[in-house]
Amino acid sequence: MSHSSKSGPSQRMLRVGEQVRHALAEMLQRGEIRDDLIEATVISVSEVRMSPDLKIATAFVAPLGAKDDDAVVAALNRNARFIRGRMSPALRQMKYMPEFRFRLDTSYDNFQKINELLHSPEVARDLGHDDEGEK
Repeated sequence: MSHSSKSGPSQRMLRVGEQVRHALAEMLQRGEIRDDLIEATVISVSEVRMSPDLKIATAFVAPLGAKDDDAVVAALNRNARFIRGRMSPALRQMKYMPEFRFRLDTSYDNFQKINELLHSPEVARDLGHDDEGEK
């Protein structure tokens, strides 16, 4: 029972998550989902997190150029059963085909906020002082 004491995903969860991410991205790129909103949007799949039993795949997606990101995520969730069926050939080595859940990836927004902070005059001034003190 040492697995429950570990924090973070196992190597197997990470490996399978990456396989699922690749297969999902390829399927979205081929345009196999017949949904106007999904077809009209370029969707980036940044990460897929697998549950410990590998039965649930939570895909973090970033709709690029969409007016309503939440509507795109809702459309993906509406089509989750279809997506699950279409993923079977690409993931045939898995014992169980995972149930798909889609969430909006907000990490890009966080990166942008951090980038803006790092380039703000206050931080630039402080960084300048650190460089002078080290010389």
